[in-house]
Amino acid sequence: MESVGRLLDITNTVTAVADDKISRIHGITRRSRMLALNAAIEAHRFGAVGKGFAVVADEVKAISSEISELASSLQGELRGRLQNMTSFATELSSEVDSLRGERLADLAFNAIELVDRNLYERSCDVRWWATDSAMVEALVDGADDQARRHAGQRLAVILDSYTVYLDLWVADVQGRVVATGRPGRFPKALGVDVSRESWFRDAMATKDGNNFAVADISRVAALDNAVTATYATAIREGGDVNGKVIGVLGIFFDWESQARAIVQGVRLSPLERARTRCLLLDSSHRVIASSDGVDELGRSYSLKANGREHGYYQEGATTVGFARTPGYETYRGLGWFGVIEQRN
Repeated sequence: MESVGRLLDITNTVTAVADDKISRIHGITRRSRMLALNAAIEAHRFGAVGKGFAVVADEVKAISSEISELASSLQGELRGRLQNMTSFATELSSEVDSLRGERLADLAFNAIELVDRNLYERSCDVRWWATDSAMVEALVDGADDQARRHAGQRLAVILDSYTVYLDLWVADVQGRVVATGRPGRFPKALGVDVSRESWFRDAMATKDGNNFAVADISRVAALDNAVTATYATAIREGGDVNGKVIGVLGIFFDWESQARAIVQGVRLSPLERARTRCLLLDSSHRVIASSDGVDELGRSYSLKANGREHGYYQEGATTVGFARTPGYETYRGLGWFGVIEQRN
């Protein structure tokens, strides 16, 4: 794109220089013709003595006329060719803009698709971990502290293998957290009341073990105000897909670090990276991640998708590429967008 811009600048400069030089040539030939005319008048005044000078004056006039015609012809040819070059450079610039916009939209799609693949795995994790016998036994009638400690130990084992999570919680039907995977790191979590949290209520309302709930990206006070993507599902009697709901498993994906890795990992050249910003938006077009870390979580972003799932547009001197979540396998996505901004 910068090369095309330079080509346009060079073409415009050459056009201006050529017009200036040819204009100066026309000025010189006009002065030459005026001198030739004055010489002819003087030669006529001197009669026979001035005849030789008159011949020279006529030749100067003829040469001036020839130079003027040549300059006019050159100006016409140069202008035509330079106009063709300018048109070509303009068309090339438009094509480059289009290709760049499409590339940015594709990069945005790759970013949001990677998010979908990540969150698809989260939706699978929560559903099968909820069937773990330790989770079920921690919530059955008559469960004691030992059963709940065992559930916590089981959650800790899972966390050791799945480092993308901040914590995992088991809550009873009243919404009280009875087991966590990292009580040492997050001591405020054990015993906290989550009955008013959307993920808890939605998980309690799932019709069977194949369903799950997900909350908006937000900060969780009991996890030291960390930014999380929270997935949850009901824990059921016997771990059966259609069993009675006896509690909820909530899993807290370490959104801030994982999302940062995605937006900062978009494949850009070093020159591009200096003038490019990558973002993730939720379904309400609120910022949930940005590569430069400037935007606060939840800030509204003016995305001009105009109903399109994938595309690009110009915003002043910036090209904006975007793509809506495509979903992945059984995960339909949450209506989120990947966005790439690049200064021209």
